[in-house]
Amino acid sequence: MMVIGYVSAVNLSGQTNMRYLGCSYSTQRSAFPIGLQCNTSLASGGSGFMGHHLKFPNSLAIVTRPRKDVGHSKVICMDYPRPELENTVSFLEAAYLSSSFRTFPRPSKPLQVVIAGAGLAGLSTAKYLADAGHKPILLEARDVLGGKVAAWKDDDGDWYETGLHIFFGAYPNLQNLFGELGINDRLQWKEHSMIFAMPNKPGEFSRFDFAEALPAPLNGIWAILKNNEMLTWPEKAKFAVGLLPAMLGGQAYVEAQDGLTVKEWMRKQGIPDRVTDEVFIAMSKALNFINPDELSMQCILIALNRFLQEKHGSKMAFLDGNPPERLCLPIVDHIQSLGGQIQLNSRIQRIVLNNDRTVKHLMLNNGNVIEGDAYVFATPVDILKLLLPEDWKEISYFKRLEKLVGVPVINVHIWFDRKLKNTYDHLLFSRSSLLSVYADMSVTCKEYYNPNSSMLELVFAPAEDWISRSDVEIIEATMKELAKLFPEEIAADQSKAKILKYHIVKTPRSVYKTIPNCDPCRPLQRSPIGGFYLAGDYTKQKYLASMEGAVLSGKLCAQAIVQDHELLLARAESKLAKANIC
Repeated sequence: MMVIGYVSAVNLSGQTNMRYLGCSYSTQRSAFPIGLQCNTSLASGGSGFMGHHLKFPNSLAIVTRPRKDVGHSKVICMDYPRPELENTVSFLEAAYLSSSFRTFPRPSKPLQVVIAGAGLAGLSTAKYLADAGHKPILLEARDVLGGKVAAWKDDDGDWYETGLHIFFGAYPNLQNLFGELGINDRLQWKEHSMIFAMPNKPGEFSRFDFAEALPAPLNGIWAILKNNEMLTWPEKAKFAVGLLPAMLGGQAYVEAQDGLTVKEWMRKQGIPDRVTDEVFIAMSKALNFINPDELSMQCILIALNRFLQEKHGSKMAFLDGNPPERLCLPIVDHIQSLGGQIQLNSRIQRIVLNNDRTVKHLMLNNGNVIEGDAYVFATPVDILKLLLPEDWKEISYFKRLEKLVGVPVINVHIWFDRKLKNTYDHLLFSRSSLLSVYADMSVTCKEYYNPNSSMLELVFAPAEDWISRSDVEIIEATMKELAKLFPEEIAADQSKAKILKYHIVKTPRSVYKTIPNCDPCRPLQRSPIGGFYLAGDYTKQKYLASMEGAVLSGKLCAQAIVQDHELLLARAESKLAKANIC
């Protein structure tokens, strides 16, 4: 469960234009004055090695960085301990896959693999190829790392992100990656709860608290049974009976539900519509930015399967700062230390083919030609489809991609002139018709910490009807919804808390829209074109379109290339021999 996207337009203090997928978006100056800001920065080292946890104190002292208009202050933040994830089956499987790259026989001649896209899928592919002794060349079209986890710093030194990113205990490949890089301590773990706003009780919240003393799935069942504010006992009973086939049928049953929407599946199981309205509208929007009448039930069941089968599966963590520096840069450093390369501002213009329809080279917008022994596209599926050569479009492997279309999403950041009281150090499900999830990042994130004022980061979804609207319209609609969540503190007309500034990141095409019957269209990482591979959370892997899915797809892609090493090497030598003859 996470909220992510690809930047298309941002509201900066000044005029800029950005181009995405062929469309130009103009950004505007904020309509509100910029006031006092106070953030913190925290430099921290590693707390793990190769996926193994090293314990650190839970209490961390954070000193706010000096600003020209504020003095020094000291704030104490308490983090929850990192959960014990290492003994779960999924974590051990992920750790084994990671170790296979390091223990694989060193290649006599390393492959030079060109990877398009420096999001988590591309970074993961490059990282594990480098671990196996190969030489990745990672190309990123923009000047920032991260893809769907990209972030930018404004003129005041404040960060704004592509999405609100949550790291779950049920993300074994991502959790292993943190350990392998020695940055486990950069995750700020929150209490094991899910917190929902109560639309019928403005300003109040309902909690699902997972008991630490109970194993899975009993801790999840206890959390549901203990909550009496959202569901009645008869509704809980019908929901539990409806879920039995999913719990007993396992992965095969989960995959078979791809043809039904969440709403259709609920009704088929005899579960009251109110269960969908109370719980699964919020979950659907958080998982894929769409409502239950569109979302494939398979998506929900995958999430529930992970969250209910693992004791700490639904436990959440926030990254302690901006993703490009705190997560992506350590991956880049690791890749470069093993001989790999990263090139920013390297946008691909077209894929040039040989006579046999294999890739000859990639042509960049700046006229440069990039050649390799293998090629990986780790871009969003919509960008891949724009760049597909005509000779490939009728191949069924690529033709099936037509059904995979990115979903629009908008990420909103608002800095207020005061500290909001009606919030938590946690992710919050808004249960609003316009908003999905939100968090007060001035509380949840060390680098963004501010003792004097709040910065709310909110996901505006579904966003299809809003993606083309102005920033002012989006902010006005957001404030109306926030007035319901914070009735004592926020008014739509700003007569209470006032906006100091805001940033809006629009994403016309984010993760693929997980509607029914999409799963068969998801491609394997190895394509039918020799030497051409795909990575990305839309490719075939057992997790959702998520950060975990992106990292796993990169590992599977790297695994396919390592397995094809001899074949790829023979192709490269044959190509060289033909070139010498000519």
